[in-house]
Amino acid sequence: MNSTGKRLWLIDGGYFFNACRSVARDYQFDYLKLRTKLEEDGPIWRAYYLNSVPNASMDAVSNDGFHNWLQAAPPRGPKIIVKLYQLKDVPADSAYCEECGRKVHLVCPNAEREIPREHRILNKQQKGVDVGIATLALIHRTNYDTLMLSSGDGDFIDMIEYLSESGKRIELVVFSEAVSTDIQARADHIYWINDFAEEIRRYK
Repeated sequence: MNSTGKRLWLIDGGYFFNACRSVARDYQFDYLKLRTKLEEDGPIWRAYYLNSVPNASMDAVSNDGFHNWLQAAPPRGPKIIVKLYQLKDVPADSAYCEECGRKVHLVCPNAEREIPREHRILNKQQKGVDVGIATLALIHRTNYDTLMLSSGDGDFIDMIEYLSESGKRIELVVFSEAVSTDIQARADHIYWINDFAEEIRRYK
């Protein structure tokens, strides 16, 4: 398969981190090898990696070895622009029990044994990544012909339909699990990473 025109690649880093386990529990891939593999079908005009992290300060990219390496140009790195967003704390004091069909309250087991007893239960939640991906796809829409998306999130369906109906080619670069069938059905081509996982494996 040979793509034509300029290609924009947008990566949800959280999706990649979780979905790569569909290959094996300890599987890791190399972003430079993956980009090289994708560019067998033509050059990528620009690539962005978006993720939520505990510290999304201005220095977070330059002071972190992995994020700094992502931005390095070949042959040293994959030349991927990094955009980081702050993880948000959200209350997790209740959850839905599928079996019972009702909400149940969550309590820290140490709350009864310690004083004071107020133990706040929180979840870390990714914020900003989906909006960031959609924004990049739309603000650059006059600069590319093909959108390459690395995310399995069905919330992108409206964005994908708009771009597809505007004449953009849609390609998915995804693992075999956790990919919405809504976006699968609208993709012009899907790179199933599991099919070439060994070619891009990262060796420690």
